[in-house]
Amino acid sequence: MTFKKTLLATVIGAVVAGTTLLPMTASAETLRIGYSADPETLDPHEQLSGGMLRLSHLTFDPLVRWTKDFQFEPRLASEWEQVDETTMRMTLREGVTFHSGNPFTAKDVVWTIERLKESPDYRAIFEPVASVEAIDDYTVEIVTTEPYPLLLNLATYIFPMDSEYYSGETDDGKDKAEIVKAGNSFASRNVSGTGPFVVTDRRQGVRVDFERFDDYWDTESEGNVSSIVLTPIAENASRVAALLSGGVDFIDAVPPNDLDRVREANGVDLVEIDGTRIIGLQMNEERVEAFQDARVRQAVDLAINQEGIADRLMRGFATPAGQFSPMGYSGHNSDLVPRYDIERAKELMAEAGYEDGFSVEMIAPNNRYVNDAQIAQAVSNMLAQININVNLRTMPLAQYWPEYDTRESDMALLGWHSDTEDTANFFQYLSFCIDDESGAGQYNYGNYCNEEIDALVTAADSEVDLEKRNEMLREAEAMLYEDAGFIMLHWQNLAYAAAEGIDIEPVVNAIDFPYLGDLVINRSDD
Repeated sequence: MTFKKTLLATVIGAVVAGTTLLPMTASAETLRIGYSADPETLDPHEQLSGGMLRLSHLTFDPLVRWTKDFQFEPRLASEWEQVDETTMRMTLREGVTFHSGNPFTAKDVVWTIERLKESPDYRAIFEPVASVEAIDDYTVEIVTTEPYPLLLNLATYIFPMDSEYYSGETDDGKDKAEIVKAGNSFASRNVSGTGPFVVTDRRQGVRVDFERFDDYWDTESEGNVSSIVLTPIAENASRVAALLSGGVDFIDAVPPNDLDRVREANGVDLVEIDGTRIIGLQMNEERVEAFQDARVRQAVDLAINQEGIADRLMRGFATPAGQFSPMGYSGHNSDLVPRYDIERAKELMAEAGYEDGFSVEMIAPNNRYVNDAQIAQAVSNMLAQININVNLRTMPLAQYWPEYDTRESDMALLGWHSDTEDTANFFQYLSFCIDDESGAGQYNYGNYCNEEIDALVTAADSEVDLEKRNEMLREAEAMLYEDAGFIMLHWQNLAYAAAEGIDIEPVVNAIDFPYLGDLVINRSDD
């Protein structure tokens, strides 16, 4: 299918606090997005984050992807077969072309999986994969070290890269395939995927421009968006104002205190979705000796009023959490609920010898999660009740991730959506003992370590009897709850809004990665 190209729209007005984006005229095929943050890089393997996965669904295609009801939908893999306990054979779609013009074949899948296994952010999740082999140009076999029930879940995060395009050296002799965290690499500046959109211009923190890929393989998609202008608008009020004034067509993360305003506005549609992203706190045990004491960690948990945050700060747009797993996930344990008890928290601080408290520094993003900076401030005020004095620093996501990666603060606010839509992923990234070689604990900011929990979750990932596996994961949740290895706050709900005629409901989902290649715009020019 050939899509009509239009001139890229120009965003009018600076995107800063106190400045409103002015209305502008756009063709029916141009989508102007106001997201709370833009992609940190163009390298899909450099940073495992929601922003990067959103970019991946724009510029790349996964082997399979999730449907709204969490079923698997074929994408670059047209079919698959479990050959034996540890081997899955995938048949690949023929006639697919990368943005560079190179043909997509099995060698690109092999190359991509091998690169994922080397990525600091992804190698833990791909540790179960022992090998991958191209049987012919359009068939690959993926072999796991042991029976592994979540291989298709992993396949939703395999976005084949253009192996020829990313191979070789740059003019200054650097490896084009090199993964550089928060650095300057070929892959962080250049992109060739099979996805519906090509990046035509990118200015970090300012805007990203896309145009429809003329040779996109999915000719059955009804999507008619030919140009996208993505503008990061971190401030909630500015993002909502931009939509209501006509400055942008589509926004994410509608804040709880603006839901009624957006819902009642003329010419605007609001879509609300129950979320599965856990928002929580991590305590750095290497920097703060007190956090090595389970009684202090429990006191921190007991001092925080999760229900109060969800009810008042989030205006009910969140579900208070006492565990990683939302309802419906494999390890959800209905016995684990928030346990706010300020008096017991004070008793535990005294028992641990910290009745007089101590001071810590906390970092939090201010443009990634709904009300993230406000949540961090509320938590800081609550901890002051047990004499933990918090020096809070909030910052844009582009600054937050590099600082988070160095673990040089005492506490951090983090949100995490399970990459496999499964309980084990939370543990593997957020609470596993840190292992730089395997990638386990890649986002374990607190340096927390409980080998018994790790062993239980690892065993669960080789258990093909799903009820046995679920029971093991429920037990792991209970153990982490008792040990307070991660402070759960709530599961964040999702809210998107768009101008009338932009049919976002079919393409947004609980995993928070809108499939904009399939978006249909039905409106006439103003």
